[in-house]
Amino acid sequence: MSLDYTKIKEVAQHYEKDMTKFLREIVRFPGESCDEKAHIDRIAAEMKKLNFTKVEIDPMGNVLGYMGTGKTLIAFDAHIDTVGIGNKANWQFDPYAGYENATEIGGRGTSDQLGGIVSAVYGAKIMQDLGLLSDKYTVLVTGTVQEEDCDGLCWQYIINEDKVRPEFVVSTEPTDGGIYRGQRGRMEIRIDVKGISCHGSAPERGDNAIYKMADILQDVRALNENDAAEGTKIKGLVKMLDKKYNKEYKEANFLGRGTVTCSEIFFTSPSRCAVADSCAVSLDRRMTAGETWESCLEEIRTLPNVKKYGKDVTVSMYQYSRPSYKALTYPIECYFPTWVIPKEHKVTKALEEAYTNLYGKERIGAAKTAAMRKARPLTDKWTFSTNGVSIMGRNGIPCIGFGPGAEAQAHAPNEMTWKQDLVTCAAVYAALPTIYTNK
Repeated sequence: MSLDYTKIKEVAQHYEKDMTKFLREIVRFPGESCDEKAHIDRIAAEMKKLNFTKVEIDPMGNVLGYMGTGKTLIAFDAHIDTVGIGNKANWQFDPYAGYENATEIGGRGTSDQLGGIVSAVYGAKIMQDLGLLSDKYTVLVTGTVQEEDCDGLCWQYIINEDKVRPEFVVSTEPTDGGIYRGQRGRMEIRIDVKGISCHGSAPERGDNAIYKMADILQDVRALNENDAAEGTKIKGLVKMLDKKYNKEYKEANFLGRGTVTCSEIFFTSPSRCAVADSCAVSLDRRMTAGETWESCLEEIRTLPNVKKYGKDVTVSMYQYSRPSYKALTYPIECYFPTWVIPKEHKVTKALEEAYTNLYGKERIGAAKTAAMRKARPLTDKWTFSTNGVSIMGRNGIPCIGFGPGAEAQAHAPNEMTWKQDLVTCAAVYAALPTIYTNK
């Protein structure tokens, strides 16, 4: 089937007001992780209104809307939970009432990531309107929960429990007008150190766990900040950009180096007049290509001061086990793998073809964003993490990103997105399945 790209753009533009109204209506409901019911119900209602073939809400609370009945399943994913609003004094408008002008929509979740579900739902509607659905493919639009709490948990459930496995998935996380083919991974590490308490007037009688942890944290800091020269005792994470240390160094250079930082600290002590008898820290570890949870844990366990304190130190990975809004608990490790789809992959090429046939070889956007976007490569990567950590990182399903809004708007006060992005993404989504299945 050949595509009429002019017609696709016309129909997408026709739906701008409907998409804007839909987004404004979702935003007005708070929808933090594990409290997304109002978002899900509103999205399911829109899917049914637009005559999706089948609409389901699974036991975890994810909404799955199917359009068509063809052979190949192609999914468009949007997490529909948001973070909180933080200090409301930092907002120039009500984050749930939001605002709208000729080009923008403001409110919590407009960029991260409710705009994505709006464009995906209407992308499927455009396929239906223009007769693009065929026996070659079925489109699945997922509104997924708990991503802000635990990236990818929703897709672990969809794949393993709902038994849904698409041929590939488009993540509709915000991409600033670009196509994103990967991201660094992350994991949440905990270090626990034992000590022995005593009266603070004679600290030599005890074993101060905070002091021991202070030594270890200097090694952690070195791991993040050091170079990888031959004479460097603790080689920095930058080493993974070098083919000497990492066979995946090319993709590591594309994604960027890994990082580690101390994000939390805890202790126990009998009183303020005593030596601390335990200390623990949380580490936020960002991983590049070639790094795994095993390698990251071993890296901490072999630090000089971790080895020095021996059995008094335990290095572990956090677990997540918070119930969804439907009271379902689905435990998982706090490990969110790096993933990157090759630039020559069929999915990458199909999405690039859909975009360039509609809009050319540069990123586009509203007037305020156009210059910045055009200065960036069309195909790039995310800085933050997405459900792709499960889709491709854990399960090997090809994943690629293209979504309305801006990464820099995520989790920020005065969050907003652009109406043009909603239209652009809906048009690209509508064209993609035909291009892919024709290859």
